[in-house]
Amino acid sequence: MVKKIIRKEKGGYEITIVDALDGREVIDIIPLGPELLVSEGEAFKLDQPLTSNPNVGGFGQGDAEIVLQDPLRVQGLLFFLSSIILAQIFLVLKKKQFEKVQLSEMNF
Repeated sequence: MVKKIIRKEKGGYEITIVDALDGREVIDIIPLGPELLVSEGEAFKLDQPLTSNPNVGGFGQGDAEIVLQDPLRVQGLLFFLSSIILAQIFLVLKKKQFEKVQLSEMNF
């Protein structure tokens, strides 16, 4: 539930929200620009936007750990790249060997 809304001097809002489950107060700062969709005393649901811009303001947006890559995918990528490098080295060595054989055949 929205307890109070304070309009800042430089623009924007400071909204005090009371959590219905445990009575904890949370202060959310809304920057200048987006239009508020809530008013004082209004109750709202979890993840309901507070402003007209869905990217700014909201209650209950939990922070979660972001895992960028699975370690097995990184290991697989390293194995793949190392096998490509090894294959390229062997191809260059085979080409040098073939050139030596051609050169020796030309000398006979």
